[in-house]
Amino acid sequence: MSHNQYKFVYLHNNSTIEADITIPFEESVEELAHVLILKNNLPIFVEEDLIQHVSKFINESSLQYCNEQTTELIDNAKNNKINIEEMTKEWEKLMKEEMAEYGERRCASDEELFATAYHKMVHSPALETMLQLEHMYSKTVRTKTEEKNRCIQNLSERQTEEMNQAVDRLEQDMTESKINELVARHYEAHSLLKVKLTSELDTIKEAQRREYREWLMQMLEQNQATRSLPTPNSPLTPHPPQPMIYSSIGDRSVITTPILEESFTIHLGSQLKQMHNIRILSANVMELCAVEDNDQSSEPKPQLLQTALALYSNDLSGLVLMTDNKIGSRLTQDFQEICQRTTEFHFPHIDDQLDKISVTAQQYLKSQTKENSNRNTNSELLQAGDFYMTRHSNLAQVHVIFHMVSDDSLRGSDINSRHPVVLGLRNILKTACSNDITSLTIPLLLQYEMTEEMTISWCEKRAELVFKCVKGFMIEMASWGGSDLKNLQFMLPQGISSQVFQSLTEMLPRIFKWIQAQKMMAVIEAVITY
Repeated sequence: MSHNQYKFVYLHNNSTIEADITIPFEESVEELAHVLILKNNLPIFVEEDLIQHVSKFINESSLQYCNEQTTELIDNAKNNKINIEEMTKEWEKLMKEEMAEYGERRCASDEELFATAYHKMVHSPALETMLQLEHMYSKTVRTKTEEKNRCIQNLSERQTEEMNQAVDRLEQDMTESKINELVARHYEAHSLLKVKLTSELDTIKEAQRREYREWLMQMLEQNQATRSLPTPNSPLTPHPPQPMIYSSIGDRSVITTPILEESFTIHLGSQLKQMHNIRILSANVMELCAVEDNDQSSEPKPQLLQTALALYSNDLSGLVLMTDNKIGSRLTQDFQEICQRTTEFHFPHIDDQLDKISVTAQQYLKSQTKENSNRNTNSELLQAGDFYMTRHSNLAQVHVIFHMVSDDSLRGSDINSRHPVVLGLRNILKTACSNDITSLTIPLLLQYEMTEEMTISWCEKRAELVFKCVKGFMIEMASWGGSDLKNLQFMLPQGISSQVFQSLTEMLPRIFKWIQAQKMMAVIEAVITY
């Protein structure tokens, strides 16, 4: 809409005050009156009268302006100077975008309907039935996974024996070319068998996912109609479940070590203090992900109860997992195997999530290398401090995994608060607050495995840095908005000495109470001075 200047005239003691006012007028009438008083040296007692005159003038001028604009538009329409069709489309677009009454009614997607149904049923007496069905499904997948691993292992053993015999006959009837051909045949046979068994396992998972979703929607309808629950009965679930032995990390034996842990409750904030629960523990990080099933019980594990109840809530749990600059690398192989042991009913499978993240990251990094000179222009890989997220419903104690990229510089003892990984930790905390993640587990030493350079002094220095930085980030949370981080868990590598653990647990309350102690000393000094 165009603007026009209208001349305002005000008479005071035989003097004329004039001013050009732009219509439509979108500013403050009172402020305009004060400007006129100061500019023309008018007495302050004319303020009320001047405001009335200015308001009356603006109302009359606005009416005149609108009449002129309307008349002009009507004349242009009569003379075919305006494209009525385009104007109608523009009005239709604005009405749909701005008014809910005329907006497009979008139906909820299948994912949204399933999430709503699951959240409703998981907070009802149907919870036990749902967990039992999921447990039976997991038994099927684990049995099939054991068969897959056993077949691949048997093939590898036969191929190894055949290769040893061929090498022993190298000087007799075997040549290097024949051995190379044998290696190629072994590789092809191994790949074909692995692809075949993996495909069969994926087919079972997809069938379970589809059947579980259909059963849940049927259960919701039947529960609303008759207040009863249908009995799970599926050809994809063993009945009764077959007993099996299951280790927490693949087929490798795991030595159970006692978990060292200590809990604290702290208050942070300058004026309105927030309470946070902090826990330090030493354990294998995969224990927070893997659902142990090393007995013959057909009942679901209690670890999945809280995960299921909080899945579609505002109290999600997150875990920071350290990785390298390649998405889905071998460093996270154990984690990927844990995710693949059971069917993911709610989110895409871990492989699909990583593939999508990889494509998105490559597109982003290609554009960033052209715009940001700070990144390595010859590399399209992630850098230290970058992170990506995956969502899960089939892990023991977490819903969201933050995969943060680290590098060898973390092994040194000279990193500071400006290190990319430390800054990445700040970004993770900010992301958690913005996405209803109220419980977060982070590596206190910024790595989950013990190495040779981890002396007592090295651990204390690294822990002090992380404690102070995280404390500053948590105080900064108040300005970020979103959810408060209620539970923060610092995890130490499994097998750390009790002496180092005790030293770090004594360090935490000293650091998180440092500001309070300083304030108390300042108050005491002020009282003494007074």
